[in-house]
Amino acid sequence: MPALEFGLDRLLSDPELRKPLHGRRLALLAHPASVCADLTHALDALGALPDLRITAAFGPQHGLRGDKQDNMVESPEFLDPVHRIPVFSLYGTVRRPTPAMMDSFDVLLIDLQDLGCRIYTFITTLRYVLEAAAAHDKVVWVLDRPNPAGRPVEGLLLRPGWESFVGAGPLPMRHGLTMGELACWFVRQLDLDIDCTVIKMHGWSPEAGPGYGWPIGQRSWINPSPNAPNLSMARCYPGSVMLEGTSLSEGRGTTRPLELFGAPDIDARRLIAGMHRLAGPWLLGCRLRECWFEPTFHTHAGRLCHGIQVHVEDGSYQHVAFRPWRLHALAFKVLRQWRPDYPLWRDFAYEYEYARLPIDLINGSPLLREWVDEADATPADLDALSRVDEGAWEELRREFLLY
Repeated sequence: MPALEFGLDRLLSDPELRKPLHGRRLALLAHPASVCADLTHALDALGALPDLRITAAFGPQHGLRGDKQDNMVESPEFLDPVHRIPVFSLYGTVRRPTPAMMDSFDVLLIDLQDLGCRIYTFITTLRYVLEAAAAHDKVVWVLDRPNPAGRPVEGLLLRPGWESFVGAGPLPMRHGLTMGELACWFVRQLDLDIDCTVIKMHGWSPEAGPGYGWPIGQRSWINPSPNAPNLSMARCYPGSVMLEGTSLSEGRGTTRPLELFGAPDIDARRLIAGMHRLAGPWLLGCRLRECWFEPTFHTHAGRLCHGIQVHVEDGSYQHVAFRPWRLHALAFKVLRQWRPDYPLWRDFAYEYEYARLPIDLINGSPLLREWVDEADATPADLDALSRVDEGAWEELRREFLLY
């Protein structure tokens, strides 16, 4: 297997690649997982190069170095104590960079590890900085990283008018692109007049097991956000993220967030059996295990929950067959069939949206919720609807694939 180099690794090791950056003011958009092969943070590694001049840095949700545990907890701006440069927050008083922020650099280097799911806010931040760079005539270089969820596509496309901070554009829930590929798509989708370069990876094989997107055995996993602790979570996330719009615990406050779900008042064993009966093929590629857990914080904190853990880390995992979005939708459907009056959908402020239900924001339309709540709707109905969107996206994204 050839040695894998991320975009950051290539920039650090190749002086010729860096030549266009000489004499220009550079800014870095990064987070805790923005590390090179020896685990040095990108800001420190780039800042140590004598031929580059870093004048500013940006942090997305959860911060540049990683300082905030939960959603809707803002990160402050500060002066980096080592590099003596301003660190601007794009999850603080603003979500989009201000003109003053844009004046601090000539070229923006973007080095963000994504999870391969539309709702992950780093994608929206990518869109916002690309739009700002186009408006202010700034150059952007995207230092590409793997999509740990790989190439599979799943879920409904976000509908027009449903854009939000957790919905940057008409993507399916599991989009199958890298951040560099997403940048190319945004430039085309938004018709941006921008000088945008992707520093591609060398040696990335998204179809190769056992990682199927993540280079197991070659690179350490660093949490890109506090509740993204491992590859298993990344694989489950395009489905388990929907739990944030429900009254069920998604496992926040446990050591396996977004890999398990449950509540004090459900029968998980019966739920698993019902899921197999209603749409067994939707459960392929993984194993479901009945479990009990007590979150220490967040939904149902301090209460014993009966739940289900989705296992995707052993020999039962089948990368192409595993469909986390359908799996979690099926759990909601079975619960609704058994208990029509169960208060499944939460109604609260979600990523600074107050007028629309979180489950609808997460899915980019009401379609998933309406399917769950419609008594006569079948798995075949949702499958037919989503397959149209998935097929359209697979066709559209072909020209943006770099690997």
